[in-house]
Amino acid sequence: MQASDDAHNDPSPIHEPAFMHSAEWLRGLGESSDVVMSSRVRLARNISGFPFTPRASRIDRTQILEACKRRILTMSTANAAGTSSQFMWIDLHQIGREDRNLLVERQLMSRQHARGKLSTGKGGLDEPRSVAVLIPDERVSIMINEEDHLRLQTIRSGLALGACLKEANEFDDLIEAGMDYAYHPRFGYLTACPTNVGTGLRLSVMLHLPALKLTGELEKVRRAAQDMGLAVRGFYGEGSESPGEFYQLSNQTTLGKSDDMLLREMEQEIIPKVVGYERHARRNLLANRRQMLEDQSWRALGTLRHARLMKVEEAMELLSFVRLGVLTGILEGIGVEQIHSLLLNIQPTHLQRTLGAVLTQQERRVARAQLIRTQLGAGSPSGSPGSPGSPS
Repeated sequence: MQASDDAHNDPSPIHEPAFMHSAEWLRGLGESSDVVMSSRVRLARNISGFPFTPRASRIDRTQILEACKRRILTMSTANAAGTSSQFMWIDLHQIGREDRNLLVERQLMSRQHARGKLSTGKGGLDEPRSVAVLIPDERVSIMINEEDHLRLQTIRSGLALGACLKEANEFDDLIEAGMDYAYHPRFGYLTACPTNVGTGLRLSVMLHLPALKLTGELEKVRRAAQDMGLAVRGFYGEGSESPGEFYQLSNQTTLGKSDDMLLREMEQEIIPKVVGYERHARRNLLANRRQMLEDQSWRALGTLRHARLMKVEEAMELLSFVRLGVLTGILEGIGVEQIHSLLLNIQPTHLQRTLGAVLTQQERRVARAQLIRTQLGAGSPSGSPGSPGSPS
């Protein structure tokens, strides 16, 4: 489930916003971006000579963290990024929960990493662990001491798995030039989870599939994906739900398949089929059930423009229908990037970061509804608090 609207908040003040730019994956551009919101590549790597994170001692994990920090912050990113981008290093055991939740909401690390829980069930918030984020566009992040010693992630807007993999490999080579990875000549890269052994590669896309849900065909697609050995997860990955019909689709095994083989299967075969199914469902709705689709889209927009209380799950469901209405030409004057920005900024931590205050559950629902009304053009009623700005 995504960051809960009912989550308890730290009593301490929220820090100055660390991320002032829109994330690259929220641009709403790129190939098949009407269905594929973003593409992500993750590489799992471990340092030779150390036990895997779940079996490593606290001293081991501290040494792993320091070794990764020295390498990541001193390596040149010019060859890989081609820009003046640099890594921001964040020690998660030294920051508050609000800052950790912010990173999860921005898709820069897992919820497991935010909690500090190891796969053994042990650990906690004081576990030595970090994340390095390439700023300003956040398209690369590296988790230290999650399930593996390093998990390198690249993320881009639209269907761009090839570009993500190319950049991930470039940064992977830069890191490996300064430290030895755990590698077996027969099995490949060694990882804590057996399903990642080999390439250590996970390819995933964030899909928006509202038309398949409306036509009753979504379960068939989900079952077909699972039959092909693919993982179907929610908006925030493993264990999360999918309000608004946003799904992450990824490969589950890597052993015995090369990077190129996995990429070809996902980018040229599997994902185009799912995109085709969703587009076909949208065309069918427009041709045979247009009035229903118009009603869903306009009803969602009307609710968002006038509601005074809004839960995060409800907002995501309604924004999903608005996005569908925009992409099918039913709604005009609203940009896809604007909707994507709202999907992020309505999340509990981003909402509070926007206002610079810790809010109760009721206050969050009021503030969320007001933010949406302002962003979608309904404005604020006379005498209401000022409109919040965007933190990203």
